[in-house]
Order: sequence, then structure tokens, then C-alpha cells
Amino acid sequence: MPDMPNAASSAPTRQRIITAVLQIIGEDGVAAVTNRRIARQAGVSLGSVTYHFETQHDLLRESLLHFVREEARHFTELADQCRTDGIGVEDAASLAGQVACGTALDSAHLAPFELYLHAGRDERLRAAAAEAFRAYDRLATRILGALGVPDAERLAATTVAVVMGLQLRRLATGSPAEDLVDALLLLTRGAAAQPAGQDVPA
Repeated sequence: MPDMPNAASSAPTRQRIITAVLQIIGEDGVAAVTNRRIARQAGVSLGSVTYHFETQHDLLRESLLHFVREEARHFTELADQCRTDGIGVEDAASLAGQVACGTALDSAHLAPFELYLHAGRDERLRAAAAEAFRAYDRLATRILGALGVPDAERLAATTVAVVMGLQLRRLATGSPAEDLVDALLLLTRGAAAQPAGQDVPA
């Protein structure tokens, strides 16, 4: 996540703490999250961290949900653009690639994967992770529907899995964002060619 001292210093304390948590997780993993480091990175007092978040579980849960809400906002704008501008599948796939991958392989893209993996180890975070994936599925349904893809709701989870898998591959290998765009085009074109209710060939 890019450093923006002026914006960070003017943000509400709770938001600054969450931003710091995501930065730390992206840079060094969940194990690196300590109240002292959060306070230092957020530019707040140590007491502010414990005042806003009683436990580390609360911190991680709220950070994950905040990230997903921001993702949802970006993708909702994309879905609205698909509907109002009537853009085609290729343009929508390109925009989705830009939103999903951004322009840099930075800590902002690593943090959610760290949190999802941590949810696999900590059952207390699984409800938040499930909420996050439901949000992604709803947005995928909306975007696919705006593009005229039949059975958009049925295909949403597969679309989300493709996007996240290719994001992870890009983070691990440095592969270009175009790989994600190509995969989305393949998926949506194949889905659009199928009558509603039929399975897409493997």
C-alpha cells in the first residue's frame, strides 16, 4: 500500500490503525502484527490501538473486512460502468484486470492472501473470510449479469476462484496482469456461449 503521510495523518484513528495492520501483514505476515508496531506505523498512541481493538482477532477481522469493502466498492463501480456504458466483454475483462491487479506487486495485494491463509488456521476468522467471499460472489454475479452472461449467479464462484488464483500466481511469479484478462475473457466467452442451465465444458 503506498505511503501517503498527509492522507494517513488526517484519517480517523481507527482507519489509520487498519491501514497500518494491512501494511504490516503485506510486508511481513500476520505474525509481525504487534500493538507497538501498529502504533508506530499508524502514528498513534499504543493506548489508541487497544482502545479501538480489544484483541488481535478483532484487528485481523476488521482489517480483512475493510479490505473487502474497498474491493467491493471498486468492483461495484466496474459493474455500474458495464451496465450504464454498455461496454463489451473485452473492455470489462480489461477493467477487471486493472482493478484486481492494480499497477504494482505491493503489500496491499499480499495482505488479503495472508489473512485468508490465517483464517485456515484460526476458526475465529472463518466467518469474516466467508463474508468476504460472499461479497466477491455477489459482485461477480452483478458484473457477469451486466455483460449478459447466462446463469451469472451459478458461475460467480468460479469467476472469483479464477481471479484470485491468477492474482496469487502473479504475486508469486511476477506474471503480467494480461494473464488474468485472458483467463477472464476465456471464462466469460465460454459462459456466454452456453444456454442457461448447461455446464461449461472443462
